[in-house]
Amino acid sequence: MSEYKKQTDEIHEVKLDSKITNANWGQKIVTVGEKVNLFVQTHFVGSGSEIEIKVRDKKGTKVEKLKGLVFDDQFSGSIVIPENAKEEICFTAKLPKHGLEMKSKFIMVFPKININNLKWGQKEARRGDTVKLSADVENLIDGAEVLIIVYEYDADGAHDFITKFSCRVKNKKIQAEWAFEYHEDTDEIPTQEEKQRYGKDYSPPEYFFVIDFNGRIFGENRESGLLKFKDWLEIKVFDCGDTTFKNAKYVLHLPDGKTLEGSLNDEGYAKIEDIQPGRCKLDFPEINDPGIID
Repeated sequence: MSEYKKQTDEIHEVKLDSKITNANWGQKIVTVGEKVNLFVQTHFVGSGSEIEIKVRDKKGTKVEKLKGLVFDDQFSGSIVIPENAKEEICFTAKLPKHGLEMKSKFIMVFPKININNLKWGQKEARRGDTVKLSADVENLIDGAEVLIIVYEYDADGAHDFITKFSCRVKNKKIQAEWAFEYHEDTDEIPTQEEKQRYGKDYSPPEYFFVIDFNGRIFGENRESGLLKFKDWLEIKVFDCGDTTFKNAKYVLHLPDGKTLEGSLNDEGYAKIEDIQPGRCKLDFPEINDPGIID
């Protein structure tokens, strides 16, 4: 920056040199058909000054151009990467009335990328399961990092974010594992009876995932399918004297409106697996003492 050392009690005419100080892309890598932002910063350039941007590849072939105006010593714009962009591109920012220009760094250009065939490794998940996720990749190099985002499905479209984690492409595939746990209270899942009041049916928590590469989302239409949550329930029954009810018959009313019948063992115990999660009602016809189990 220029420094001026002159008398302060006199009038001086000082010429401020205009400069382009920065010319940068908003991203380090882009794909054909993708929108990319670019930014230019200046010093002592009047607001409303014309700026020209020319985008070229490494061989000097013109890829795209745009014009605009500088305001508050800044300019920002964007282009959509066309089909003729090859390997790497840069842009030159030019202020024609000032006789100034600056070249940006090169950024890598990938062919049009596609991520498809998103799949869960299983149809149902239980507490503690390690669930596999996979997808096929086109035109994305090995080692490229993607972000996997898991949502809980909502029929009204207000899907709940669950988790996200990164993964790298290998052999044209994305493969990852997710340790499934249900951390909410199952008694907050609406039962069939509660849903029917609004003309709807019970649905267990279900999950889908999308893949984010450089801000571009794949799988937004739930191409991965829905992974259903299945739960389990343990029963142990005592009387007031801590005596177990041996072999007592029970009727379990599930949150989806269905029922299961069974008997406790000699220790008054039963474990029921792979049931729909939510509030259950438990009846003992022979004991005639119903209860609610969450």
